Amino acid sequence: MFYRRKFYIIKNDFVEPFNRLFTEINMPNQLKHGSRLIGRWMLPHNETTTEIFAIWEYDSYEDYVSIENHVRSDKEHLIRIQNWYEEHGGKEFVQKQYFVAAINEKLYSTIDTALKKS
Repeated sequence: MFYRRKFYIIKNDFVEPFNRLFTEINMPNQLKHGSRLIGRWMLPHNETTTEIFAIWEYDSYEDYVSIENHVRSDKEHLIRIQNWYEEHGGKEFVQKQYFVAAINEKLYSTIDTALKKS
């Protein structure tokens, strides 16, 4: 199995629109192409920002790469994303105004493979 954590640090006044982007646009497209969502959470980062993160599961790293290629080349999805950004002032504006960080990272298990089987 391959797991990834995608996390963002978002300014608090943009948490609601960002969560709608996920539930209405990004999550359905990821699931459509075979990603498996383990969960998505948020927690206050400081007085002005919130960390929002999701953990995704794939059968292998190769499956992750294949699924991401399909996700990123889905023309209908790309139009929905572009429209969402335009509704909020454009991609460059949103990223500069509301996003503090956006990081995609591989997760490594701390449980020995032999322990998983027992």
